[in-house]
Amino acid sequence: MDHTEIALSALCTKLGERVNTSAVKLYEASYDGLKVKGSPQAIIEIQDEHEVGEVLKLANEFSIPVTSRGAGSSLTGGATPYKGGWVLDLSRLTSLDVDPDNMLVCCGPGVVVGELQSKVAEFGLFYPPDPSSKKFCTIGGNIACNAGGLRCVKYGVTRDYVLALSGYLPTGQFVRWGRATRKFATGYNLRDLWIGSEGTLGVVTEITLRLILDVPERLTFLAAFTDDQAALAAPLAISKLGVRPSILEYMDQWTIDCLQKYVGEEVFTGVQPRPMLLIELDGTKESLEPESLLIEKWLQEEAIEFRKANNEDEAEKLWEVRRQGSSSMKKLATTKLNEDIVVPLDRQIELVKFVDSLRTNYQLNIGVFGHCGDGNLHVNFMYDEDNEEETGRAVEALHQLMEKVVSLDGAISGEHGVGLAKTPFVRNQFNQAEWNTMLAVKKTLDPKGILNPGKIFDVFKPWEEKKEKVILSWERTDH
Repeated sequence: MDHTEIALSALCTKLGERVNTSAVKLYEASYDGLKVKGSPQAIIEIQDEHEVGEVLKLANEFSIPVTSRGAGSSLTGGATPYKGGWVLDLSRLTSLDVDPDNMLVCCGPGVVVGELQSKVAEFGLFYPPDPSSKKFCTIGGNIACNAGGLRCVKYGVTRDYVLALSGYLPTGQFVRWGRATRKFATGYNLRDLWIGSEGTLGVVTEITLRLILDVPERLTFLAAFTDDQAALAAPLAISKLGVRPSILEYMDQWTIDCLQKYVGEEVFTGVQPRPMLLIELDGTKESLEPESLLIEKWLQEEAIEFRKANNEDEAEKLWEVRRQGSSSMKKLATTKLNEDIVVPLDRQIELVKFVDSLRTNYQLNIGVFGHCGDGNLHVNFMYDEDNEEETGRAVEALHQLMEKVVSLDGAISGEHGVGLAKTPFVRNQFNQAEWNTMLAVKKTLDPKGILNPGKIFDVFKPWEEKKEKVILSWERTDH
């Protein structure tokens, strides 16, 4: 037997039936949202956090790659076992303990984010980060890529709510970074080092999150503007009004045009496709009244047309415009690359104008929507992966976009992480000293390179890999 077979035999001896090597299970764990195939040797169905330490001790001893997995909803290949080895299935670590007095929750990495939000709401509490995948993505995955979501403009990202992380180093040693306290200034902040590290530095088995009081009221607006300049003036203009929207979402003209063709009706009757904003305010009824008046006055002056939701049903109709933008794009081509880049608020219009030039120069379908309240825009490239010439144009345009983002002092990823998909561009984000420091951290904590190998540091070209037409568990409609 070679060393991988010896290691697998030892693993089976320790964990028995929880080590799964069936073809069906291996296939299911081979993919995440990027839909590029991995090649795992075994799936380990973790039921107790201490088992993680035992697995990692063996993996480190025999130099076996280990990839942690929750729902597998990563869009960048962060949960793809691209280098083979073992997959740690953490989806069964679902403990959830709410401490309403201290406004904390302690939970396992397999807890679904939407379910966590619902549970803490029973105590009048609120966990704000809300990625669009919250109905199926896990809090462990959110920790891995420092997930954001729609409410980041007011409430911040996952990192802003993590007080403590428990888990295991690649050697199988147990560690706890931070404590269940609002302050912790003792030594290096290795807690934050793990957040956003995409499972390359350790495996999280328990998370302590701070909570805030639930927000009783929400108010939603949808508005159309003459051009991108007028729409993207909103983040700074609204801030100057003294109003902090909980949500501020932008959709460019091209996205709206695509949406209207998809649903077969106009968003605003008689208004040609224009850039739009979805604005949501939250707070008490007393605080919302003056903020609503300020927003309405601003919209009357700046927007072509706007609509205000007077109840939950009307709000849901406005929200459908934002939700269906991405779905409508998928009908245009076999492949959609969703790049979640970030630029300073006052550079967003420059970026959108640049995307428009890419659309023209490369003759591509490119739509832009996203969280303009914090400068995190999603640039979507649609192309036919079977068309070599069109794929080449899309790849060249994508490289141009990333160079532009870095030149604007932006970031190539805001909430999706690097994974596999962003590796061709991540090196451009850092100077040599920064890059060497990151490599040194990785080599120090994971000297054998067993944790989630192939991610962040190695170059992977997703456009050279045909995406499989696999339906993942969270994409099914029959459950």
